[in-house]
Amino acid sequence: MSHHPFLVDSRQIPWSALVPDRIEPDIEAAIAASRERLEAIRSVPPPEATYQNTFGALDDATEALDRGWGRLNHLDAVRNNDAQREKLNKLLPAVSEFLASIPLDERLWEVLKQFAGSPQAAGLDAVRARHLEETCAGFRNAGADLDAAGKERIAAIEAELSECAQKFSENVLDSTNAWELVVDSVDRLHGLPASAIAAARADAEAKGLGDAGHPKWRFTLQQPSMLPVLQHANDESLRREMYEGSISVGRQDPYNNSGLIWKILKLRREKAELLGFPNFADLVMERRMARAGAAALKFVEDLHDRIEEAFQRECRELESCKAEATGAVPAPLEPWETAYWAEKRRKELFDFDDEDLRPYFPLERVMEGLFGLASKLFGVAINPQPVACFEPGAPSPSDPAGRTEVWHPEVTFYELRDAQSGEHLGSFYADWHPRESKRNGAWMNFLETGRPAENGAPRQPHLGLICGNLTKPLGDTPALLTHREVETIFHEFGHLLHQLLSEVPVKSLAGVNVPWDFVELPSQIMENFCWDRQSLDVFARHVKTNAPIPDPLFAKMTAARNYMSATAFMTQLAHAKLDLELHLHLDRYLDRDLEEIDREILAGYKPPLATRPPGIAWRFSHLFGSPTGYAAGYYSYKWSEVLDADAFTRFRREGVLNPATGRSFRNAILSKGNSRRPEELFRDFMGRDPELRPLMERSGLA
Repeated sequence: MSHHPFLVDSRQIPWSALVPDRIEPDIEAAIAASRERLEAIRSVPPPEATYQNTFGALDDATEALDRGWGRLNHLDAVRNNDAQREKLNKLLPAVSEFLASIPLDERLWEVLKQFAGSPQAAGLDAVRARHLEETCAGFRNAGADLDAAGKERIAAIEAELSECAQKFSENVLDSTNAWELVVDSVDRLHGLPASAIAAARADAEAKGLGDAGHPKWRFTLQQPSMLPVLQHANDESLRREMYEGSISVGRQDPYNNSGLIWKILKLRREKAELLGFPNFADLVMERRMARAGAAALKFVEDLHDRIEEAFQRECRELESCKAEATGAVPAPLEPWETAYWAEKRRKELFDFDDEDLRPYFPLERVMEGLFGLASKLFGVAINPQPVACFEPGAPSPSDPAGRTEVWHPEVTFYELRDAQSGEHLGSFYADWHPRESKRNGAWMNFLETGRPAENGAPRQPHLGLICGNLTKPLGDTPALLTHREVETIFHEFGHLLHQLLSEVPVKSLAGVNVPWDFVELPSQIMENFCWDRQSLDVFARHVKTNAPIPDPLFAKMTAARNYMSATAFMTQLAHAKLDLELHLHLDRYLDRDLEEIDREILAGYKPPLATRPPGIAWRFSHLFGSPTGYAAGYYSYKWSEVLDADAFTRFRREGVLNPATGRSFRNAILSKGNSRRPEELFRDFMGRDPELRPLMERSGLA
């Protein structure tokens, strides 16, 4: 399909050719190609059925559509524009309807069931037997066994969910971009780090605001702009304005997500009930480690009870900190005060300012060090490749240098090979800085799922990407990151390794296609290397001197690691509790005031504040930004933290940079995808089931 740029089968994607005018013809061609492949499976006579022409063929049936639709949705996240958005929304119902129709196809399902019950199926190898089992379970959970009316309704629900989730995401992006705070008095900036002031000044200049004689400073709701204000600005009114901007996302017309939230929740519940489940949480958790919504909720509530005393103590200590500094009586803080006084108290207790670490975390050196660490641990070699960026819609570029095309000038591209064999395992893009056409947050995704060499066929390398919204470079000064931003890079790179190091021959079981409460293990275990002295010395080097972090600064940093840890812990539990309650017990809350519901569900999960902040639901893209996503799955972050904290004890015991341990993690976890149950993979690495205590100890909450 070389004449369809969105569908071209190449690891060299022609990003400049992926323009709005190509969307409709390319996606329509992809759907047509998928229909042909599915018809070939439907037409297989039972005596001629094999794994390859049934389940194997199904794994590749929508390859063209997965490729084209995936590239379009990626561009929607990183290069958003009105014309592209219009085309995506126009095609969304048709694509959703087509994908939802596959497991509802009676002829297709009959072919699959007949082969699944055959002697041939009983003799499949373990990976393909797992694929058969997972595919059949997926079909049933999508409605394959429903009657005609049920199937019709399920298809309609899936289409509606896709449209609602897309609109929710657009409202979050648009309301984020619609807000700005322009400051024209330097006096309001007292307390802010110099890096934050310089970034705000550069942002204002880029928007044509102010001049040398009358400078201005522009702040946005992007994290690198917003967080320094909330943590450091002495001007309380400035902090309050920034806070009020942040809570407006998704809550105010024309971007109000209230109606969409209720519609999404109702559709999910209806889908679950049609499929014979009492609620949406039980539907999505049937094949996850937790198995049922009640088990996940019990996990969250148990953790809450374990840390509640420490959480309340931290809240009281913060109130006392402000009271002592101001000569007032201890009283609940305002929500725009908490980060500010928490930072004040951290400096007081530990003589530690996170800004002191920035010079040791220039982005390029962090990346180089991360690659060196990954090479040592996991036996890979990672090398940057030359890139080129061309204007979208320009005549087909001719680049004799053979550079890899990227979608934005800031994007970089890398090749990952096995260090021993030199075999090309995969490649990836990295896009680290915020811009208005890019959604907020950080994420990893894949554009092409590869396969290992098998039966004489050569290896197909993977193709992935990692994105974030990290501190930008300023002029000749490189991007100097906070330690939390470094953790973000390591986290997303862990997801990426899970994808690129996959050795699973079945694409739908490869890489990050694992149960949702297992998917964060590879990402979160990588964050541990951001705290270990030995691993830090690999990548944390001063931007000017190349010196490692001095011992006194490292001591302060580690001493402050668990400062307010119960509060951070409780914040995640609050998100998980809200998520599970809404998806388990929707009847209790349906169509009530969202603020009232937030107060009811999260009593004891939020700090006592003078002004109660509104809930997160309006901007909670994890829950409502896709048809399923992290819905009834936000608990997975804490669930996976139990796994990662426990698994990292083996690294500590055997040597944090021990290649044998790293190779064992690659072989047992990173390469296996969903080819076996996650409980088995964890036992392969640790020799036992996971334990909770390492997480509590790491958090200082044992």
